[in-house]
Amino acid sequence: MKGELTARVEAWRSSGELEQFRGHAIHVRSTAGQDPLLVWLHGFPSSSYDFRHLLRLLADHASLAFDFLGFGLSDKPRDHRYSLFWQADLVEELTRRRFPGREVFLVAHDMGTSVATELMARAIEGKSTLHISGALLFNGSIVLEQATLTLAQRLLRSPLGGLAAKLSNERVFRQQFGSLFSATHPLSDDEAEDQWSLICHNGGRTMGHASIHYLGERITYADRWHGAISDWPGALSLAWGMRDPVATPDVLAALRKLRRGVAVEELGELGHYPQLEDPAAIAVAIRTVLDRAG
Repeated sequence: MKGELTARVEAWRSSGELEQFRGHAIHVRSTAGQDPLLVWLHGFPSSSYDFRHLLRLLADHASLAFDFLGFGLSDKPRDHRYSLFWQADLVEELTRRRFPGREVFLVAHDMGTSVATELMARAIEGKSTLHISGALLFNGSIVLEQATLTLAQRLLRSPLGGLAAKLSNERVFRQQFGSLFSATHPLSDDEAEDQWSLICHNGGRTMGHASIHYLGERITYADRWHGAISDWPGALSLAWGMRDPVATPDVLAALRKLRRGVAVEELGELGHYPQLEDPAAIAVAIRTVLDRAG
């Protein structure tokens, strides 16, 4: 299967389509349904494929799910500077094209949480093109100094990042990715195979040092994005896999300090990927938040 997508990922690819943005092909999947429109923002190093179970469990809502540039089934240009500001522009444009004027609810994981906070910061400035009524952020290292990066993340951010990316392989990926899951909900062989095929697609295997650029932006723009957590007037909620070894409970505690009284759904036995470990549990959390926001 080397260099190929699994049959499961091929089925996922066929449920969406490629759409052009600034000269690059983006894999997009959208479905009709009731308001609010759920806009799904995935994390590093994965893709919107992470949300496939939640899209089924929340199929009554309109949904927009896509792969950020450099991830999943989207283009992965080698000469691109992977910035969260570019990805936020992508969110705004795809939403405008597919669901103009719709009320938007952001559901964001990991890297996607910082894209969400940039969109919230734009709303505070009166510069957003979206009508964001609410947002649920989960398991993202938004307050980076409180996070515990994996060995792979540290290597990719180091001066040896290019070499580390070039030497990456499936065995190391399975070990590092599997370490993000809780002991009670371990990474399955099928999921590992699917995720690795998505990373390798379009030459992505050797690009981790480029696509992880967003971690530096979390430091550079901390005041802006932490300020969005504190000051955004919309309905903000958090859900957290409390067994997360990266976006640890210390990150959650720091977010609670930034936004006093924020609603939190603690998922006590889940790790960094609640949407893969126990999709039903995070779906319940999302519905609870939607009811509260409504």
